[in-house]
Amino acid sequence: MGILDDIFGFVTSGSIGGLPPIVIMIIPLVIGLIVGYLVHKFLKIAIIAAIVVAVAAYLGFLSLNIGAMKDLSDKYGPMAVQYGTLLIGILPLGIGFIVGLVIGFLLSK
Repeated sequence: MGILDDIFGFVTSGSIGGLPPIVIMIIPLVIGLIVGYLVHKFLKIAIIAAIVVAVAAYLGFLSLNIGAMKDLSDKYGPMAVQYGTLLIGILPLGIGFIVGLVIGFLLSK
């Protein structure tokens, strides 16, 4: 029980940069809620766009160049992974962001 007392003591007392620790823990949760909501809404549009692109490519109106897509993924893929890792690493209590992301995704129906 000593560790729980330490955690509750940290959450309820002191300040981090002039803000109470509970505020610092809620910020990633709120950001996760917003991002989860937006991802869910964007996903519906992305699926429709992917179907339209697939039909256009099948009918010959659009040419998909696999080599160009591979070049883009080789160029920007490692950078995207690096920035994603950095973002998750610097978020205070990053689990709050993940929980908010899942809740926001589920509540956006």
